[in-house]
Amino acid sequence: MTRESVAALDSVEALISPSEFVLFQNLILTRAGIRLNGSKRALLVGRLFKRVRDLGLRSFNDYYRKVIADADEHTRMLDLITTNETAFFREPHQFAYLEHDALPRWTREADAGRRDRALSVWSAGCSTGEEPYSVAMLLHARCPGWKIDIVATDLSTRVLETAERGIWPAEKLANIPAAYRRPYILKGIGSQAGSIRVVDALRSLVRFHRVNLIDPHDGLHGPFDIVLCRNVMIYFDPATRRAVVDRLIDRIAIGGYFLLGHAEALSGFSSRVSSVRPSIWMRKS
Repeated sequence: MTRESVAALDSVEALISPSEFVLFQNLILTRAGIRLNGSKRALLVGRLFKRVRDLGLRSFNDYYRKVIADADEHTRMLDLITTNETAFFREPHQFAYLEHDALPRWTREADAGRRDRALSVWSAGCSTGEEPYSVAMLLHARCPGWKIDIVATDLSTRVLETAERGIWPAEKLANIPAAYRRPYILKGIGSQAGSIRVVDALRSLVRFHRVNLIDPHDGLHGPFDIVLCRNVMIYFDPATRRAVVDRLIDRIAIGGYFLLGHAEALSGFSSRVSSVRPSIWMRKS
């Protein structure tokens, strides 16, 4: 890091006092389960300073008081500080496993009368919607005639608005396998040129809701055949992570799958799931 970049970082951090930063640290940990260590001070300022200025407030302490008193502002603050990175067909080995292992097994069970021709999925931390719609493409293509229900949730109302529109920049198309592009993706024309959207047949399969994963009363019950929760647990402290994992596993059907990010693992967290592939876990009890 250059001397200039260090000076710039110091100037950003100076916009919030240590005591003000602690207020936001504790609030965000309590309300969202997200732990911001001391190195995130500049990040917090970068995410919130424009909002503080736009509201005409004199300090982060003033903004903290507004967040505490105003539920809508509290939600907006969480929208601003959360990181939302996603892509179509992210973790491609997971989609390969579902296509070649899980779906054939469930199809055999349905043929034998041991299960209904129905699949239920929860995409937890769905961001702008690419993840649940990737699953929708796979299931719609590989399980024709099945009843498919996908619930997609996120803490951020901002990204959920994008997800519900189902419209993204055209460069997102590059991550969608060629076999799924023609049947499921429409390219924008005229004023919509440079964008893509999913077809209505997929939109009807996915329901979006705002859910805070640390809230035990989130209104979702399951059981789900697949729960995806990628790169979300890395932001939680160990106690919160364990509580969230337990609640998510509660919602998975026996023989269903828990899909995590490639840097996440459940070893030592629960004896109710077993690893079948890296970042893919099956509920066994």
